[in-house]
Amino acid sequence: MAVQIKTVVRHSYADRAGIKSGETLIAVNGNDIVDVLDYRFYQLDSSLELKLRDAKGEVRVIHLRKPEYEELGLDFETYLMDKERSCRNKCVFCFIDQLPKGLRETLYFKDDDSRLSFLFGNYVTLTNLTEHEINRIIKMHISPINVSVHTTNPQLRVKMMGNRFAGDSLKILKRFAQSSIVINTQIVCCPGLNDGDELRRSLRDLYDYDVNLIAVVPVGLTKYREGLYPLEPFTKEKAAETVDILEEFGEMCLKTRGKRIAYAADELYIKAGREIPDASFYGDFEALENGVGLIAMLKEDVLAELAYRDADPGIRRTVSIACGTSAAPYLRELMDRVEKQFSGVKVHVYPIINTFFGDMINVSGLIVGRDLIAQLKNKPLGDELLISSAMLRFENDLFLDDVSIDDVMKELQIHVTPVNNDGTMLINAILGEEGE
Repeated sequence: MAVQIKTVVRHSYADRAGIKSGETLIAVNGNDIVDVLDYRFYQLDSSLELKLRDAKGEVRVIHLRKPEYEELGLDFETYLMDKERSCRNKCVFCFIDQLPKGLRETLYFKDDDSRLSFLFGNYVTLTNLTEHEINRIIKMHISPINVSVHTTNPQLRVKMMGNRFAGDSLKILKRFAQSSIVINTQIVCCPGLNDGDELRRSLRDLYDYDVNLIAVVPVGLTKYREGLYPLEPFTKEKAAETVDILEEFGEMCLKTRGKRIAYAADELYIKAGREIPDASFYGDFEALENGVGLIAMLKEDVLAELAYRDADPGIRRTVSIACGTSAAPYLRELMDRVEKQFSGVKVHVYPIINTFFGDMINVSGLIVGRDLIAQLKNKPLGDELLISSAMLRFENDLFLDDVSIDDVMKELQIHVTPVNNDGTMLINAILGEEGE
C-alpha cells in the first residue's frame, strides 16, 4: 500500500527536496507507509530516504536530512491517510444503538480505530486489530492506548460485546502490557452483568496487567431500547456497592503503587447519593473524558479563581446556566459562592430534563437544542445563557438533534455561550469578561 500526497508545505524540508503534490509516498527508510502512524513515526528520523511514485507511475528515491523529530512537511487527503475503522461489535450497552432515527448520519458511525486512540484518546476494543497492527504498536511503542475492556472474563466479554472474538482479544491486552505499553482502560458497568464480583475480577486482572488507569462508568440507557438487550439502570444501592468496590480497590492501589488507578465516574457517586471526593482524590485527572472528576476539578478551579479575585459589588449582571439534572445541585452551590463575592451578580441555574433521550439520561453533554428551547422559553434568562460546550459537536455549532446554537439564540432571544469545564472560563463568562 501507499498514500498520495495532497499538498507539500511551502519552504518545508519536503518542499526543498523537490517533493510534489500528487506524488505517492511508498516508503520511508525502507518502511512501507500505510497510514498516519507509519508516516508520523518514520518521518521523525534526521536522515531520510523516501521512495515516491509520480502520476506516470515512475518511481524515484530522494534523500534528505533534517533535525530529528521535526515535521517533514507533507499533507494528505485525510488525517488518517486511510479510511476510519468501524466497530465490529454488537455491544449490549452500545449508546449508538439507542439513538432515535433521523439524526445526522455521522452520529451513527461506530469508530473502533487504534490510530484514533493514539492521536485523539478514543477508546478501542482491540477486536479488529490485525497481527501486523499489533506488532507495529509494540515495535513503535506508541503509548498510551485506550481500551474499552468492560470485563476480563472472556466468556462474559463475548456476551456483552456480541463478538465471538472479544474474549480472545484480551490476550492482546496482555501482550501490550508485557511490552510496557501504557494502557488506560474503561469499563461500562451494567448491573447484573459485569458489576459486583465480576467487577472485582476485572480490577484484579487489570492490576496484574499493570494498567495505568481504570475508569468505570454507569451504562447509559435512553428511551429508544425496543428490541435491545434488557438492561437495568443503576439503583442507589447498586451504585453505592460499585463505588465501595472501586474505593476499596483504589486504596489498595494507593498503598502498593502510589496512585489509585481505578475511579468511579461522577455519575455513580450522584446515583449513590454520595459526596463527590475532593480534587486531591483524582490525582492528575486522567479520566476526565470518562466523566471522572469533572465536578471536583470544576469546583477546585472556581474556588481558586474566586480566591484570586477581589470582591466587586459594582459588577451588575444576570446570567443563566443550563445543565443536566445531575450537575445542577453542584453548580448551584458554586454559584452561591459567586453571588456572595459579587453581590451585583445573579446566576440562574436551570436543570434540563432530557425528554429527547429519556429522563434516565441526566448528564449535561447529552442535552439537545429542542429541550433547551422548550424548557427555557418562558424563564428569566438575564443577559446571557451559558451552556457546556460538551452539548455541541467539535465545531461548537450543532446539538445532537441537529438544532443549531443560532436556532436556540433566535428562539430564546438571548446570546448563548458554550463554556468548557474550566473554572476560570466559567467565571469570566459569568462576569462578562473576555478571557482564554
